[in-house]
This record gives sequence, C-alpha cells and structure tokens, in this order.
Amino acid sequence: MQKIFIGLFLIMLSVQWSFAQKSTIEQEVTQLSKEKWQWMADKKVDKLATLFHDKSKFVHMSGTWNKERELEIIESGSIWYKQADVHDVVVEIFDNTAVLWNRITLVAHVRGNDVSNEFTVTEIYKKGEDGWKLLDLTFSKVRDTHKIAAKASPEKEKH
Repeated sequence: MQKIFIGLFLIMLSVQWSFAQKSTIEQEVTQLSKEKWQWMADKKVDKLATLFHDKSKFVHMSGTWNKERELEIIESGSIWYKQADVHDVVVEIFDNTAVLWNRITLVAHVRGNDVSNEFTVTEIYKKGEDGWKLLDLTFSKVRDTHKIAAKASPEKEKH
C-alpha cells in the first residue's frame, strides 16, 4: 500500500513539475517578445539581429521579406515601430518551438506619417543551442474587438 502512495505521489509531483516547466517557458518567450517590441521601438538592430534566425521571414501588410531587409527597414526608420501596446498574449509550446500570438495596437511611423493599427501578431520561435530564435513574425490586421482564443484545456484537446 505504501508503494502505491509513493508511486502516486511521484506521478503527481512530475505532472506538477511539467506544468510549472511549461509555464516558465511560456513566461520566458512572452518576456522575449516584449523585449523585442522595445528593441524595435529603440531601433536596436544589433539585439534584433541576434534574435532573428538567419532564415526568418517577416509578413507585413505591404509585403514579406527576410531578416536583412527587416533590419534595414528598422535601422533606416522607413518603418519605425514607435510603440506596441500589447493587449493579449497566448503562447503554445511544441517541443522546442513556441508560437506566440499578441493582439496589439501598434503606433508606427510609416512614409512620413504616424499611424495606429490593430494587429494580431504571430511569432514563431525555435530554441537551439544558442537560445530562442525568431523564425517568423506575421502581422494580421484585425478589429479592436478581436479576441485571441485561450489555449484549449488538455481535456478538450483529446477530442
């Protein structure tokens, strides 16, 4: 009987640890995304160059381009991401890959004008030997009433 209780205790402990671990990873990716928005606002292309994977893609309203082009755009100020107000964040972890969805209000300076747009931004990160790398950043124009669905509970995912 004692072995059963010890076994159940160890199972519960490992399940609790895995949820805590996942939560920690989600927090880490959320913090990294927050820092990325600030680096974009501050035009810190050196930090962004380290974060962006060499094969990363950036999908905007006006086109899709690679890492080098995104860094040029940020450094030159042709798009200046002045302020990203993050309203919602959902993170899903798949092994060493994280998908993060932000619902944001972005104030940017584009073609000589300050503009404000509502977006859901999808960010895909992959963890490697040198930490998290951003693989993709996609802006989807949405209404200000748009909501990001919360993660499905484990019970719902089984169906």
